[in-house]
Amino acid sequence: MPPASPSTPKDPVTETDVAIIGAGAAGIGAARQLIAAGLSVRVLEARNRIGGRTITIPLKGHPIDLGAHWLHAGPINPLVKLGRERGEPLRRAPVDGHLFIKARQASRGESAALDRAFAVADRAMTQAARAREDQPAAKALPPLGRYGARVAGIHGLVSGRPLDEVSLHDFPSMEYADNLFIAGGLGAYVARLGKDLPVRLGTAVHALDWSGAGVRVETSAGTLRAKAAIVTIPMALLQRDAIRFAPDLPQPVAAAIHGFTQGVYEHVILHWPDSPFRGPDRLASLVGHHREPPGLLTRIDGTPFHFFELDQPAAALLDSRDADAPGRYARAVLAEQFGFKAIRNLRVCRSTAWRHDPWSRASWAVVPPGRAAIRDTLKEAVGERIWFAGEALSRAQWGTAGGAWEEGARAAEDIAERLKAGLA
Repeated sequence: MPPASPSTPKDPVTETDVAIIGAGAAGIGAARQLIAAGLSVRVLEARNRIGGRTITIPLKGHPIDLGAHWLHAGPINPLVKLGRERGEPLRRAPVDGHLFIKARQASRGESAALDRAFAVADRAMTQAARAREDQPAAKALPPLGRYGARVAGIHGLVSGRPLDEVSLHDFPSMEYADNLFIAGGLGAYVARLGKDLPVRLGTAVHALDWSGAGVRVETSAGTLRAKAAIVTIPMALLQRDAIRFAPDLPQPVAAAIHGFTQGVYEHVILHWPDSPFRGPDRLASLVGHHREPPGLLTRIDGTPFHFFELDQPAAALLDSRDADAPGRYARAVLAEQFGFKAIRNLRVCRSTAWRHDPWSRASWAVVPPGRAAIRDTLKEAVGERIWFAGEALSRAQWGTAGGAWEEGARAAEDIAERLKAGLA
């Protein structure tokens, strides 16, 4: 289904209380909160749609998410709480997945052994993270036998980088219990939440001047003045100087921005009506062959659609090839697992490439070893006029739409308090 359309302002507004840069989950969450507080806002979005790295498109009559799909950590996810208040069609993600060993469905004992390996790894990493000195998350993994590579691979996939490139102090903060999906797609849900907001689409922000009172925002559509600004664009774009700050950002803030690395998590969307998987929305682990899918989400919402996931190493191998290479890779791996006859009706519908998207350049931001504190550094207001927000700043929900929303709301609350107190 097409995204809901925001209410793009046609009036030549040149002043507002708060300028919000980016109409993803963080920007939408911030705008809703600021408007509820009685403040005027303008949301500036470079794309010709809202939602950022959440977007739902129709494929064969079914809504499919090209970006964020999971609603992680239901008990603490603000999008879950809001969805329940709104009566949105949420459904709980199954906790039991598929395990195939050389195309054979694993026994109950073999599946239990894989679950135990994950549990042992999680306990060991959580315990090791209590030490003061940070280290790569991979160093905390204990010997896990036949499933060690699988455990490391899955954790690397959901972290956005191999575990030797991920901070151990940051790793255990992600809470994966009680996950949910939403009928119609997460991207469509976020777009509904942004409907009727004052968003200017197709408006790229080039510079943000905070040398005087308030801020002056230079955009492709002209200049906007505001008392404060919230910057929600991805860290990968800020690292490329997509926005020029005048004066320059304080050194600790600039260092924090450049401290992140780019997380990679891509989908190859498959239509596979006669796949061997049964039951909706279940994760599948395929082991025992030379190549194993980093991740596979099967029969999404009970349909023939599947997500064949690409982690950073797999995506990097395909970067020098043509646009159809991810689909060929997915077919080759599944043929190795199940045989060519089993994939005769498999069709590759689409592949994502957030790492190359000009307004993203990554699926999310990753904290390398030794840099876990950079998230908190960016939560401090710059000059009492500039706030940063987005998934990169969320300690408990990094890499997620819920984390982005949470941080947008945090920044908005802080701004509202300061403006009402006459401090900003």
